[in-house]
Amino acid sequence: MRVIHTIGELRAALMRRRDVNLVPTMGNLHEGHLALVRMARRGGDLSVASIFVNPLQFAPHEDFAQYPRTLERDCELLAGSGCDIVFAPSAAEMYPQAQEYTVAPPPGLADVLEGGARPGFFGGVCTVVMKLFGIVQPQMAVFGKKDYQQLLIVRQMVRQFDLPIEIVAGETVRDSSGLALSSRNGYLNGAQQRQAAELYAALRELAGEVRAGRTDWPQLENAAADSLRARGWQPDYVAIRRRADLGPPLAGEPLVALGAAVLGPTRLIDNVEM
Repeated sequence: MRVIHTIGELRAALMRRRDVNLVPTMGNLHEGHLALVRMARRGGDLSVASIFVNPLQFAPHEDFAQYPRTLERDCELLAGSGCDIVFAPSAAEMYPQAQEYTVAPPPGLADVLEGGARPGFFGGVCTVVMKLFGIVQPQMAVFGKKDYQQLLIVRQMVRQFDLPIEIVAGETVRDSSGLALSSRNGYLNGAQQRQAAELYAALRELAGEVRAGRTDWPQLENAAADSLRARGWQPDYVAIRRRADLGPPLAGEPLVALGAAVLGPTRLIDNVEM
C-alpha cells in the first residue's frame, strides 16, 4: 500500500487508470470505514482512501482542532483491509489559496436537519468532495448510510453535474449494543458509551410506529425527542422524512427516521429506513 501526500504524486500514480474507486474519510478510522474500503475493492479495482480533516465543513465553535488525527494507525488498518493507496494531503496541499470557488447545494436539501444545526456544513462537504473527485477521477465512490443526508446530497451533486461516477452506499456498521460506529464515539466516557445506543433505539421505536400505520408525524417526532430528553440527551432534531429527497413524509412512500442529539460533550447522528 502506498501513502501519498501530494496531488501531483497521486495523479502520476493513477495515470491512465480507469478502475479507481474512492472512499473519502477524515481519518480516525473504525470498522465502518474499513467496510467501505472492502466494498471499493470489488472486482479487483484499485481502491483509494483519502484521509483529510476538511476545515471548510467545521464552524468556528466546532471541534476541528480537537478532531482526532491518527494517520499511522489508520494506515495500518487500511493496509489490513486491502487498500491500495492512501491519499493524505495537508490543508495547504488541498487549499494552497483561499477556496473562493465553492459548491453550494440547494438550500431546501442542505439547510435542513444537519444543515439546519450546522449552517454551511454541506457546502464544505460538497466542495471538498468535488475537489477529491477532480483529483482522483474515480469510477466509483463509496459513502456510508450513517451520514444519510450527506449521501443524498453527494448523489444529487454527481447527477446534476453529470459526473461519470457511481455513488455506492455502505450500510451502517454497529456495535453489539446497536450504536452506530463513529469517529466521535471516542469522545464518550464509559457510562455514555453504554447509554449511546438509546438514540438508535428511539429511532427504531419511531420507525416501528410508522410501520404500524401511524401518520401523526409531528406527534411521533416530539414523543421520540421527549423520550431522549428524559434520558439526559439534548436533541437537535428527530424527524421523519421521505427517503428520495428528505421532504415532508407522505403515507405510502419510502421513509427514513433521522436524529441528531448531544450526549455529554458528544453529538451523535443516526437513522433508520422504513
